[in-house]
Amino acid sequence: MLVADRYGCKRRKEAMPIDTEARFTEVYRAHYEDVLRFVRRRAQPMEVDDIVAETFLAAWRRRRELRGDPRAWLFGTARNVMLNANRGTRRRTALAVHIQQTAHSAVHAPAADAMAQVDNRIDLVAAWQALAPADQEVLALHVWEGLAAREAAKVLGCTRAAYAMRLTRAKRRLAGHLAPAAPASPAVTVTD
Repeated sequence: MLVADRYGCKRRKEAMPIDTEARFTEVYRAHYEDVLRFVRRRAQPMEVDDIVAETFLAAWRRRRELRGDPRAWLFGTARNVMLNANRGTRRRTALAVHIQQTAHSAVHAPAADAMAQVDNRIDLVAAWQALAPADQEVLALHVWEGLAAREAAKVLGCTRAAYAMRLTRAKRRLAGHLAPAAPASPAVTVTD
């Protein structure tokens, strides 16, 4: 916004930082629809609300640093949130492709082997779901994110040794869920 100073010169008015909840609410109401339209044109419909919410969460966290018209900053932040979401999607897709290629890298197996592979995948999904969220997180950092022990420990906020121990235990628990069940004892039948 341009305003005249005491000498009649036009200057851009420096807006106050967003330092109160009421001021943030004004900014939110003024720019929500613009950010929503911006994201809708670029993101998958299922992701739009999450991206807009993350954008305004970032704005709230940095509200004291925002001056002037925050619209461009909000668009830039929304774009960065979308890029991060796209990277996550690509990683998940790459993992699915990697798993599929690994499964297909074995020579085309007869139908019985194919069924066994499907059963193994179903068993793996069931074993994964049986794990505690903490075990899933440790394994995901190792397998999906490909983080080194030091980096994964930093993500979890623990020492490298503690991470290594958690990873070992999570692998054992997963293996325990994947182990074939012990054969049931044959029923004892009494015959005369």
